[in-house]
Amino acid sequence: MTRTAKLLVTTLLAASAAAQAADLPKEGSFDFTACWSGASSMVAFSKTQWANTFELTGSTRSNPPGGLSDMGSFRCVGTITSFDNQQRQLTACEGIDRDGHKRLTHFETGPDGKVARRFIAGTGKYEGMSETANVQNLGPFPTIKPGTFQNCNRQTGTYKMK
Repeated sequence: MTRTAKLLVTTLLAASAAAQAADLPKEGSFDFTACWSGASSMVAFSKTQWANTFELTGSTRSNPPGGLSDMGSFRCVGTITSFDNQQRQLTACEGIDRDGHKRLTHFETGPDGKVARRFIAGTGKYEGMSETANVQNLGPFPTIKPGTFQNCNRQTGTYKMK
């Protein structure tokens, strides 16, 4: 479970699916922290062949408060696989802000450990939005119960709304 937890810690970027203040400029920069917890299920075929599914939920807080992704909630589902020691992770996250507007984001981590993040769609004020982001992992945090995980990351970048 340790390598699975490390992959989750590094790549779950759930915070991209969160809230924004109503008077936020149409474009600008962002800086926020996302924290989450979740559960996973492992198929441990061998040391080099395994698969893991997970679901997590979390929340975000922007720095300073009131920025993009402030006070949002999100949910993500995904898979991590290792076939012949080549690991890959796919994650989809849906977030909602205090006004009920939603964002859908896709993350992919390749065998090299690099994360590709893509904004898929948004509702309301997020419709037609684009983002770029850098992610700094803040964990790993200790596991409180077998089969669960928790972590936080800091995301910085830019956004542009339609």
